[in-house]
Amino acid sequence: MKMDLKVYLEEKRSVIEEALKGVFAEPKGPEADIIASMNYSLLSGGKRLRPILCMAGAEAVGGEGRDVLPVACALELIHTYSLIHDDLPVMDNDDLRRGRPTNHKIFGEAVALLAGDGLLTEAFRLMSGSDATQRVNPNLLLKVIGLVAAAAGYRGMVGGQVVDIQSEGKEVQPSVVAFIHAHKTGALITAAVSSGAILGGGKEAQIEAITRYGENIGLAFQIADDLLDIEGDSEHLGKPVGGDARKKKITYPSVVGLKKAKETQREMVEEAIRALKIFDHKADPLREIAVYIIERKR
Repeated sequence: MKMDLKVYLEEKRSVIEEALKGVFAEPKGPEADIIASMNYSLLSGGKRLRPILCMAGAEAVGGEGRDVLPVACALELIHTYSLIHDDLPVMDNDDLRRGRPTNHKIFGEAVALLAGDGLLTEAFRLMSGSDATQRVNPNLLLKVIGLVAAAAGYRGMVGGQVVDIQSEGKEVQPSVVAFIHAHKTGALITAAVSSGAILGGGKEAQIEAITRYGENIGLAFQIADDLLDIEGDSEHLGKPVGGDARKKKITYPSVVGLKKAKETQREMVEEAIRALKIFDHKADPLREIAVYIIERKR
């Protein structure tokens, strides 16, 4: 019997949303403004793909999704910090995110910048806190913290963002856009699913297979974003379409064309699913998520 991905995603999203609500204390006292700013973006909805992938990765190797919840939430904090910073005038200068004014439009640029910093550092407190260390093997947790740090830093997301900014308005080779996508977006997605597999007690071959899966869906996910900015609906996206072209962003469609971008996306999804051939039905959520990534509307 085929699993119902919509039900699975909603169940996991509900668990994650409840956990995220408990990350920060009630906004009051001297810290009220920064907590309000962090929560404004953190609790604004979204797909929660990274934490879901972390939980699904753990389940695929026979672990419990709830055991990796602190790390799953930490990944969402890191993702949210990156969105706040991406939206700042010094970066993409966006006014809308998920159908609402961006963080700096509500709280000002300085507080928004610090909210991003606060989310990033709080993510590592979550991963190293007692709730996390009591749920999983501390040695495996230490390995995962290093993995996530690399994916979020200059070796991953930050490094990809730098090359993205430096490439705006230039003619680049497909290898450059592949580097940007693999680092700016793909690195954290790969770290999410790999972290789940590691913490779930996966064997080396299983972790390697899930890492290959993550690398492929990470690229497919970003290509999907590129395509949605061209062919998507602003109402579904929660922001105007065509922003990449206006800002002369380097995207797969702009470098290789729409047809080739879609072909590459399909190839990545097929390769991701092939990487899971050593797994049984416990990896079905990962298989279905790979297909969902290119079929989504936002």
